[in-house]
Amino acid sequence: MESNPQLSKDAWIGDAVLSLYARAKILSEDGMVDGPKCVRMTSNQFLGTIGEPTKVEAEVGRIYLREGLTAAFNWIEQRIVPMFERQEQNRLKRTAGKKRG
Repeated sequence: MESNPQLSKDAWIGDAVLSLYARAKILSEDGMVDGPKCVRMTSNQFLGTIGEPTKVEAEVGRIYLREGLTAAFNWIEQRIVPMFERQEQNRLKRTAGKKRG
């Protein structure tokens, strides 16, 4: 990836916003701290399924800086969460299949 200081700054902020979103969502829905799930939702490997990870994080950061936390969380809900939920469902199916086999 080319060196782009502004992209890096936006991505750094976006990474923090995404981490906050993930932790709040996990606590709200699961009622417990689940570090591995948080890592799965915020990892570059996962974000790479949506786009170039730094650019995805930078988009979150730009939305946060321009429109605030609610707008950034809404963007995450619309663009990131559906893909994460599909991946989690597939992961649970694979895990269940291994337990039966």
